[in-house]
This record gives sequence, C-alpha cells and structure tokens, in this order.
Amino acid sequence: MTAAVLFDLDGTFADTAPDLGRAVNAMRTARGLTPVPLADTRRVTSMGARGLLGVGFGITPDHADYPAMRDEFLRIYENNLCCDTALFPGMAELIDRLEQRSILWGIVTNKAERFALPLMQQLGYAQRAACIIGGDTTPHMKPHPAPLLAAAKLVGCAPEQCIYVGDDERDIQAGRAAGMQTIAVRFGHLNGSNPDAWGAGSVVDSPTEILKKIN
Repeated sequence: MTAAVLFDLDGTFADTAPDLGRAVNAMRTARGLTPVPLADTRRVTSMGARGLLGVGFGITPDHADYPAMRDEFLRIYENNLCCDTALFPGMAELIDRLEQRSILWGIVTNKAERFALPLMQQLGYAQRAACIIGGDTTPHMKPHPAPLLAAAKLVGCAPEQCIYVGDDERDIQAGRAAGMQTIAVRFGHLNGSNPDAWGAGSVVDSPTEILKKIN
C-alpha cells in the first residue's frame, strides 16, 4: 500500500520555467541583447543553469566565462524565485486529496536547498510537505538513489511504500534504483525526451491522474 508520494520540483510539482527564463533574459538585457522566447528556455528548464545559459548564451560549463555567469544567473534567480512560478493545473487538488487520504507527500529535487526551501515557502507548501530534499541535502544527486532513500527515511516509510513522480528520465532512474514505484509525467518540461521511453511504472498526462495509480 502506498504510504507516501514524492515529487520532483521543477517541471513536476511546479512550473518554474517562467522565472528561470526571466533570470537568463535579465542577463541578456543587461548585455544589450533581446530576450529569448519562453518556449526556448522552457524545454531546458530541468537542466538548470547549464541548460539555460546554453540557450541564452551558447556556452557550456567548460567555457571560461561560465562560472561567473552561472553565479550571476543564480543570484538573479534567487532574488526572483516566485514571480510567475505556479503549481501545475491539478497539482493543488492532488495534494489536497493525498492529505485527505493521510498519504504523506514530499519533494525530492536536484535544486539546491537555498532555492528549493524558500520557493516551497513562497508557494505556500513548505509546511505541508513531509520532506523537502534538495540537490545538496545528500552527497549525491539524482539519478543516484540517495536523495530518494533519504526522503523515505525522513518520512518514515519503506522505499517500496513510496511513489516517485518526475518529468525527467533521471527521476525515473533514481526512483527505480531506490526500489520505489515510479510515475513519469507528460505535462512537465521533459527536456526534449519521451516519457514513454523511460521505463516508468506509469505515465500520466495530468496530476489528477496520479490518484488512479495509488493503491
């Protein structure tokens, strides 16, 4: 029986693409460049600074300017975490239904705690989550199972009693490695990949469909 449902944050629990796109466009504006369309930045949202700076400036982490530009990007984003970020349609209803059924829920993200915790607070869900595990909470990030196993321990559930929901293949890889049930979502950022090819236990088109997958 399912005791807990754990969610990736960016692209699964909340649509963070507008604010991440805003940060890279603030950098472009400061350099006299025109903004990049949200459609272009949205698709790489799950890649974080690496993906967004790649789209915004065509640079990779091995570029000499990358470390400084990454710090600039993160500083701008940290000051504008939740301007247009919002839960995906149906997610608030899903969380309400989980709580009504006394099923615990939490967040396991590769986003660093310095961003994940205040973002969840600004969204109004930090106090309701049974756990918020960031990319630097454990020594490893997804697709390593360590963050998911830490979450299961924190909420007091065996991994096999947990479902992990994500919008990236590494989410499904991490969930499977942790011994959890997995659900891939088609409504997330997806990073240009096909959720049906990730080997998830289920694939859904909306948050409310997740309720049908809980036993």
